[in-house]
Amino acid sequence: MSSVLEMRSITKTFPGVRALSGVNLTVRRGEIHAVCGENGAGKSTLMKVLSGVHPHGSYEGEILFEGEPCAFRDIRASERRGIVIIHQELALVPYLSIAENIFLGNEHARRGIVRWNETVRHAAELMRRVGLHENPQTRVADIGVGKQQLVEIAKALAKRVRLLILDEPTAALNDEDSAKLLDLILELRSQGIACILISHKLGEIRRVADTVTILRDGRTIETLTVRPSPGAPAEVSEDRIIRGMVGRDLDHRFPARTPYRGEDAGRPALEVSGWTVRHPIDHQRKVVDDVSLTVRRGEIVGIAGLMGAGRTELAMSVFGRSYGVYAGGTVRLNGREVDTRTVPAAVAAGIAYVTEDRKTYGLNLIDTVSRNISLASLPGLARAGIVDEHRERQVAERYRTSMNIKTPTVFEQVGRLSGGNQQKVVLGKWVHADPEVLILDEPTRGIDVGAKYEIYTVVDRLAAQGKAVLMISSELPELLGMCDRIYAMAAGRLTGEVSREDASQEVLMRYMTMDRSRGPR
Repeated sequence: MSSVLEMRSITKTFPGVRALSGVNLTVRRGEIHAVCGENGAGKSTLMKVLSGVHPHGSYEGEILFEGEPCAFRDIRASERRGIVIIHQELALVPYLSIAENIFLGNEHARRGIVRWNETVRHAAELMRRVGLHENPQTRVADIGVGKQQLVEIAKALAKRVRLLILDEPTAALNDEDSAKLLDLILELRSQGIACILISHKLGEIRRVADTVTILRDGRTIETLTVRPSPGAPAEVSEDRIIRGMVGRDLDHRFPARTPYRGEDAGRPALEVSGWTVRHPIDHQRKVVDDVSLTVRRGEIVGIAGLMGAGRTELAMSVFGRSYGVYAGGTVRLNGREVDTRTVPAAVAAGIAYVTEDRKTYGLNLIDTVSRNISLASLPGLARAGIVDEHRERQVAERYRTSMNIKTPTVFEQVGRLSGGNQQKVVLGKWVHADPEVLILDEPTRGIDVGAKYEIYTVVDRLAAQGKAVLMISSELPELLGMCDRIYAMAAGRLTGEVSREDASQEVLMRYMTMDRSRGPR
């Protein structure tokens, strides 16, 4: 099968960092080609070179598309050739309609006037093609994330895509929406559209990819054939891919637990009782309904639930009532009721919250690693109201080393780091605040297996020091591998509690889908 894309000896350097060093990538026609690697391996940088985000002249090497040399000056130039990239953060305008988003920048227009009837008709055809059954004039803000992904793919099809690049397309999707999206990718392959899939979910790669190229430290390590022909079973194991990614066998996905030995081991650290929160707009709707839970000192407790179960709403409302309308309940730390009505009050009480949306709520992306790490504990680094920058730098260097944050300097802008290293900065910020209780909301979303293991090690270390950890995750194997106990949530209520010994994916899923309705809500 002939190649549709060849990237030869691609080298890209940023100030102080060589992000890519002689990378080679070949994609065949009608192929799903996965690109794997740890955070910071160079995957996103390589795709930005290909799509023109990093223009020709800013890198070394050669790009051939359909046999012709390419010198893309911007992303519109690559799209004109049929190369379309869909980023993890979707580029949709929420208050425009689906049809308007599909043709945004690519409008059906004559003499500067949009032909709306043709726009809606063509949008409906593309929506049917991707399996999106909505009115084309529905606002994007009124559909879920899974359907928004389909809008992005319809938008790509409108540009007559021949090579589709998907960067972590299922990171924010539930299992059902992820399965539908993967089926669509397979359908596009059958139509002759080549696809580059960037994903940390190795099970998904084995399900749909024909070939996988592994990057490490900005270099091409190897290219493996996943299946000899479309539809054939995968012949490459997850362990084999991991070995290429991290450069060694990762025999254990989770570190061995070190139990807390303090005199107060097993005593309740966090007790939430009768916690009820109403929707911020629809005050009749309870998003968290009479939830009571306990986390003991030295314990890691998980919360499992499907999208919409109320897990994040529970965490955010406990942490400073930063979501919804408080309708009742108490929070106790070490047996004493505490005030958590504001975020500063919750932090002062000893509660920390690592948000699932690190870029919006967890970090100041335009500031440095050093300042982000100190952000939650500035009073301890200040004298007479002035931050001691020398001590601030020392703290940042300590966490840079202990958490293996890959950055050339602690003065690097956080927005330039990979996702996994950004997550380590968020975690370092809260660890330095020395909380009694640490709430982790999807702490490893969009992070490779090597970085995950490093974060798991940090979490285990905190529990071994007597901290109480409450972990929310959509990945059931993660909860099963890390937690001492797991609560399940559905429709805003706790539906079950399972010990580590009794827990399994089947048991948790049964509780996560349980109907505990008790009349009108």
